[in-house]
Amino acid sequence: MRRPRATRVHAALATMALAAAAATGVALSGPEASAATDDAGGYATQNGGTTGGTGGQTVRATTGTQIHQALCNRADSSTPLVIEVEGTIDHGNTSKVSGDSCDTADDRIELKGVSNVTLIGVGSGAVFDQLGIHVRDSSNIIIRNVTVRNVKKSGSPTSNGGDAIGMETDVHNVWVDHVTLEASGGEDEGYDSLFDLKDNTRYVTLSYSILRNSGRGGLVGHSDTDVSSSFVTYHHNLYENIDSRAPLLRGGTAHTYDNYFVSLNKSGINSRVGAHVKVENNYFKDSKDVLGTFYTDKLGYWQVSGNIYDNVTWSAEGTENHPAGPDPTSNTTVSIPYSYRLDPAACVPDVVTATAGANKGLRVSDGSCSPQTPGPTPTPTPSGPAPTSPTPTPPSGANLSIGAGSDGSSKASGTSYGNVRDGDLGTYWSPAGPTGSISIKWGSPTSVSRIDIRETAGTVGTITSWRVVNGDTGVVLASGSGAGAVTFPQTSLRKITYEITGASGTPQVAEFETYA
Repeated sequence: MRRPRATRVHAALATMALAAAAATGVALSGPEASAATDDAGGYATQNGGTTGGTGGQTVRATTGTQIHQALCNRADSSTPLVIEVEGTIDHGNTSKVSGDSCDTADDRIELKGVSNVTLIGVGSGAVFDQLGIHVRDSSNIIIRNVTVRNVKKSGSPTSNGGDAIGMETDVHNVWVDHVTLEASGGEDEGYDSLFDLKDNTRYVTLSYSILRNSGRGGLVGHSDTDVSSSFVTYHHNLYENIDSRAPLLRGGTAHTYDNYFVSLNKSGINSRVGAHVKVENNYFKDSKDVLGTFYTDKLGYWQVSGNIYDNVTWSAEGTENHPAGPDPTSNTTVSIPYSYRLDPAACVPDVVTATAGANKGLRVSDGSCSPQTPGPTPTPTPSGPAPTSPTPTPPSGANLSIGAGSDGSSKASGTSYGNVRDGDLGTYWSPAGPTGSISIKWGSPTSVSRIDIRETAGTVGTITSWRVVNGDTGVVLASGSGAGAVTFPQTSLRKITYEITGASGTPQVAEFETYA
């Protein structure tokens, strides 16, 4: 038997290229993924893209029951919805809610038979404690900035079959981003997996996330006959103290790049049953058998480039043990239908540690090993008396709202969404109450870095607090108090929303001007 030995390979930075469409017929589409966080990146951009609850109502939830109520209160199961979650969600505050637009359960957060939903942690953070998130027969789902911990399949309490996040049965187009998934042991301690995709789950991206302290990281396909799940991207994730399945792939196509793997105790990327995976610019450290086909003679395939293997040991070849190392080479080619930026593997430990996981401010890499913080610091409120004129300092450039579209929340009688983009200060939109939202939208991505909110002359100062939201993704671009000019880093989007979160009366927005 060949003795395991540690190896270190320092590979050069792979050249970024836009690959040809895969033989499966996936079409080339989508812009290059950038440092901006309004783009899912990866396979979630394919098959029509993944936008979650963009353009829908935003609801705040502090209990699991309220999450279910938000799903059930929609007009139908596909009405766009953004659920902002804050606090600890557990069995004690999560109950089944019934309705025509939902199918929920007591023992998990159930996204079943729904579409066009964003679930995002806000404020002090969102923790799903011993309670898993289950996505079934659903599409166009975004899950961001949440922690899911200690979900069990045996013992007490149990939830979601032991999966922190699990997807199954005809699920497609899901983006899971900046989440922390963790357990406190393996199957013997009652835990199962952190991130499982089963039964025809397709077009999924897992990005900037932490998976740690578990016997099983995750899988694609729950058995050797379940090979319908495919097209999964894993990038800029930290896998730490995982025994195996980082991930396990049965059939299908996957892409894993710029991930940091530390302490994979038994095996790592396990490509089986004809699976194809492109493995590039990852950093593997203090681990065993990080790539290959393990525990079966049903082989899978891999294409490798730019990876670093730092103190990695490899088992000997055997009947059901087929490691890619000690000197991994490609045994297939995998065409990727989207473009992406690669960080050099040498900087992956630093950039992933700085960006991955919940409550990291949704920080991302710019593709040059430099973490970037999305969204601006709110524009400071100047000292001194409140402004008395609705006219802010004129910006340069054209008002992009002229000729655009608009929509919003319920409007007061006699007002119109279009009044905020007609260039006429004599007309206005008002929400049905003291709070509401108004949006400007375009038919194609438009770069915006400033908005001007002009209240009517008689209502200046009525708006007391607000948020500016990327209408494509739900990311908050700015927040503050008092209407007027708001600047933020230039962002390409199709829709921008001004949410009035506090007012001293009924607001009247005469113009919602947008500038590049």
